[in-house]
Amino acid sequence: MAHIYLTFDFGKDEEKAQQARHKLDAWKQAFRLDKKMQGKFDRKEDGVTKAETAPAPAKEKPAKAPAAKGAKGKAKAEAKAEPEPAKLASSTAGIKLILRLALSNHEKLTEQRLLKRISTEEPFASASPKTILEADTGFAELDSRFQELE
Repeated sequence: MAHIYLTFDFGKDEEKAQQARHKLDAWKQAFRLDKKMQGKFDRKEDGVTKAETAPAPAKEKPAKAPAAKGAKGKAKAEAKAEPEPAKLASSTAGIKLILRLALSNHEKLTEQRLLKRISTEEPFASASPKTILEADTGFAELDSRFQELE
């Protein structure tokens, strides 16, 4: 199975990186690409490298409080309301996304469509996308870096 790596440099824009992570998660689910498309974030903070995989968002359960009869509707509305997302501040870390596509040989059409779509979609297009195939120079270095990020 051939691997293709795509790299995206988001600079210090944490918000764009999170948008990209959400979009990748949606594509994984929609196109059933769980093991075939893996992405990891490489964060470099003032010369120090901090490796981080794309974490799944953790949902906190609200504490259950005893509700009176008249307050049931209000309690349900509060339970369903999600907390407002905190505005992501620009971090001091350089954020780089390394995306690995591992599609088999009979999925060439899917591979071509994904490569075209990913590099033209918004959070990725502005992040200077680079595609690295197995025959390209620097593939072995990027492959070892991807393995280290686990």
